[in-house]
Amino acid sequence: MDALQTGFNPSYQDENPSIDDVLSIEGYVILEFGANWCGHCKAAIPAAEQVLSNAELPHIKVTDGKGKRLGRAFKIKLWPTFVLLNSGKEVARLVRPLHADEVRELLELMEA
Repeated sequence: MDALQTGFNPSYQDENPSIDDVLSIEGYVILEFGANWCGHCKAAIPAAEQVLSNAELPHIKVTDGKGKRLGRAFKIKLWPTFVLLNSGKEVARLVRPLHADEVRELLELMEA
């Protein structure tokens, strides 16, 4: 997998990482499952950008949909869903955030 970007990424990636790639990442990472055309995903952009643009952790936007293995592996049901992982283990998830405080609370779990 290419080097992980930190901060906010505005669009979902065409090429998704494999489950093995994701589970092998050391430390914290945010996976964001959704689609570029999704209205709920677009509505979450301001809240996510406000918090994640300054975050010092990788943020991977994963294109999800029918037949997408990574989304199925994480049992994603609604978009966008943010999954906080620590060395491959799920710490928490956040579904359809609209406010920066919701995203900030997810990141605060890294300090717990």
